[in-house]
Order: sequence, then structure tokens, then C-alpha cells
Amino acid sequence: MEEVATYWETLRHLRPVQFYGRAWFKFFRPAIDRAAAPSLSHHEGMWATPILYRSSMEGPVQFRFLNHLHSLPDMGGWEDEELERLWLYNLHYFDDLNAEDGGKRTEWHRALINRWIAENEPCKGTGWDSYPTSLRIVNWIKWALAGNSLDLEWQHSLAIQTRWLRRRLEWYLMGNHLIANAKALIFAGVFFQGSEADDWLKTGLRILDDEIAEQVLEDGGHFELSPMYHSIILEDILDLLNVALTWPEKFPISIVQMWNITAEKMFTWLAALTHSDGEIPFFNDAAFGIASSFGSLRNYATRLNVPSPNNKQGSVCNLASSGYVSITRGDAMALLDVALIGPDYIPGHAHADTLSFEFSLFGQRIFVNSGTSLYEVGEERLQQRGTAAHNTVQIDGENSSEVWLSFRVARRARPFGLRVREEGEFVEVRCSHDGYKRLPGNNIHRRHWRLSDRSLEVTDKIEGRFQNAVARYHLHPDICPDGKRKLKLSNGRSISFAATGGLVRIRETTWNPEFGKTVQSQCVEVEFHAPEITMAFYWD
Repeated sequence: MEEVATYWETLRHLRPVQFYGRAWFKFFRPAIDRAAAPSLSHHEGMWATPILYRSSMEGPVQFRFLNHLHSLPDMGGWEDEELERLWLYNLHYFDDLNAEDGGKRTEWHRALINRWIAENEPCKGTGWDSYPTSLRIVNWIKWALAGNSLDLEWQHSLAIQTRWLRRRLEWYLMGNHLIANAKALIFAGVFFQGSEADDWLKTGLRILDDEIAEQVLEDGGHFELSPMYHSIILEDILDLLNVALTWPEKFPISIVQMWNITAEKMFTWLAALTHSDGEIPFFNDAAFGIASSFGSLRNYATRLNVPSPNNKQGSVCNLASSGYVSITRGDAMALLDVALIGPDYIPGHAHADTLSFEFSLFGQRIFVNSGTSLYEVGEERLQQRGTAAHNTVQIDGENSSEVWLSFRVARRARPFGLRVREEGEFVEVRCSHDGYKRLPGNNIHRRHWRLSDRSLEVTDKIEGRFQNAVARYHLHPDICPDGKRKLKLSNGRSISFAATGGLVRIRETTWNPEFGKTVQSQCVEVEFHAPEITMAFYWD
């Protein structure tokens, strides 16, 4: 019965298209359309240099993805079952075509494209999944726009890939996958000409118009509530604006204006949720090295003449639509998660991190959520998604939201009662969530942050009976506890701290800043000895 309940709480939020779309994907395979490719189009505008990725090719057949180095054998290797699926996806993306110093690897690139076409039979295998197909279409076209010629055989393959994608749009996954699908159709629709290409463009624009309205919230945040995926979608919008400037005759002015407004809103949101080191916080699925940095995105926007706010406005930024709050006082910055875990029908990238936060001081990260190092099913994935891996309160060893498998969530926490107030030198934020009401104690977790330029106080209150509860403060690896009263920073400064209502202990843990990378770190835990505890941190 417990398993049935878990499935019910997971599935009841889905939309009908996610049920029949998945069945359609599984049982229906469109015929391969091998007709000749449409002619290439001509463009009047100038293609601006996009963001150049970190190189992933270390030899003609040697690749480093997700911090794991692997070489292809002389033949095949595209479906190696010993490699995780995300690594194989990256192999099929062809990101290195548009990476730093890519011109030095042109011969490798040309050989790799020829090999991919020869060894990946159309519409079979991982490389023909809709998501890697979408990214590969865009990367091949970007590479061509950078001045590389596409052989006729490559153009033919590109057309076959686009036709296949047109009939394999990821309606059952939706979210960022559907935007990637639409973006690829738009790129192919302008790169080629004729009625078939016009249909690709029209379809992509129609999907994107609906999905931007659905996925980009009023405050500019992406509705999956992951700063990493937000940055990916923002880059997608900038790439589309680049295409619109390259083929201005293909895009109505109203669409270009809408994309510009969307990009500016998304920059405002990202500026508010960027640490003082210029990188994203780890809320939900997030890690470094996957999405482009805020600085890279701003530089790209500058090349496209797109407005891109550099800094958040004011000391308090309440991103009400997405559910994050950014507060600063002096050299201190706290980024607070008072959000839903994501859209109910696609919570796949959600973590059980409600009322967690990250904290920076003197330009250095102090408290960090654990991050994400993998997507594969297993205990490590569950641990990284779990409440204990985040700077919030865990009751009776349970997660605040029932995360399971790699991308599933059953019952989920819902925050309420948000209040943000500035009074004198202090900023105060209060919020509660009901994720633990399913427990025998019918618990509510209430949290109160109070920040000044020299102190941070975090008060947690649990309503309802419980056997044990722990508040955790995960430390960045550069932060070292000095006993149970002080934290030493790498710049020589220190933070004093004290707890009331609970017992402090220091535990070994890990931080996962990148996929495939885990770093040893430490965590300050406070075990509740009363229904309410306060952790106070002070610095000079």
C-alpha cells in the first residue's frame, strides 16, 4: 500500500499528455525520411560569436565529460553500457565544435562528424534521443555559422535528424527539454530554405511562444527553479536572438521584442541569485560546469546589444513568483529558498530543500547546499536530493519532500506565511512549510532569518511532537571549524557561533560542485533539545 501511495502521489499531478505522450514515444516509431536535404538559405545579418564552451576533446577520440575521461574504440563505443547515460548524452551533443580554441581541432571535428554519421544508424540508439538530437542540430549549425563548411552528406544527415525530431518532440517530458526541441527546429528552419524548413521554423516558434509564457515566471525565474537550468534557458534565448539578428527577415519584430524582454527579466533574476563569487547557488539540481556563468552570459548579451543587469537592485530582493529571497547587509549575502520544489507536473530536478539557504561573507561561500554530481539511479543520487544534504531542518530522519529514484517526487512540501521586513540595520525573513505534516506529529517547520552587517541569526521552530530533529549548516570546503564555537575562513578571518536550544556537533560530509566531482567538507549540526533552536553567527 505504501508503494501504491507513492505512485499515486507522484502521478496524480501529471498532465494527460505526459501519459499518452510517453506511450506514444514507446510504441510508435516514425518512418525515417531520407529525402534530399533542402537547400541552404542565405542570411543578411552577421552571426555573433556565441558562448564558447570548455573543451571536452583531449584527443581525436578522447573525451572528458562530467570529469570522467574516456576514449572511443576504433569502431563503435557510442552505446557503451559501462558509461552513465548522461556521459553518453554529452558524447552525442558535439559541444566541442563550439568550444574554446575549436579551430585547432577542426580536423578532429570533421573526422568525428563523419564517424558519427557512419556509426549511428538513423533513429536508433542514444544519439537519436530527442534531447541530444536537439543539441547536436544546434551545435552543427553554430559550427557552420562560425565559418566551417558542411559537406553535402552532413547536410543530408542534419535534415534527417530534424525530420526525426519534428515527429519526436518531448511533450511527455516538457520543461527545458521542449524548449531545446523548439530551439533546434528554429535553427534548422532558418539554416535551410523551402516549405519544409518553413514548417520547422513555424513549429518551433509556436512551441517556444507557448513555453516561454509557461516556463518563464513573472519575476524572470525559470519555473523548474534550478539556477543551473535557468542559466541554460537564458543562453537558449540569447542564441535565438543571435539567429534572429542573422536572419532578420525570418522573424517578426514582435517575437524578437518578446525574446529581448524575456532575456532581460531572466538576467535580473539571475543577478539576484548569484553569489558574490559570480557563480550560482545550489538549489535543486545545480552544479558548476554545465551552464554558462553569469559573466559569460552577460558578455554574450553585450555582443547582441541585449540589456543585462549586472547587480541586484537593493539589499532585499523578493523573487515572489519563483519563491527565492536574496538579502544583503555589508559584506554578507544570504540566498533563501522559500519556494515550491518546482512545477507540480515536472518536479524531476527538485531536491527536498525547502527553507534551505546559502550564505556568503567577504566574497567567500560559507554555507552551501551539497550540489549535484550525478543523475544515475542509486543511493548517492537520493542522498544528494535529500533534506540532510541541505541547510535546513530534518525531522525524524525523513525528507521534507518525498524524493525517490532519480527524478521522482511523491508528497511535496509547500511553503507558506512568507514575510520579509527591513527594520533599521536588520533584514528579517520568516517562512514555514508543511512538508512534515504527513508524519505522526503532524509537524510544521517555521524558520526565521535575521541578518545585519555583522551577524546572522537563524531560528527554527517545530510544531508537533517529534523524536529527533536536526538543523544542518554545510560548510564550504574552504571553511574549517575551530572547535564548536568558531569557523575559520581561508582569508584569515573568522566567524563565531553559538546555539541555544540544541546540541552542536561537527560531522564529516561531502560537497558536489560538479558532475563527477565530490569534495570532502564538514557540516555543523544542531540537534533539537527543545521545539525551538537559534543559531547565531557573528563576525567583525
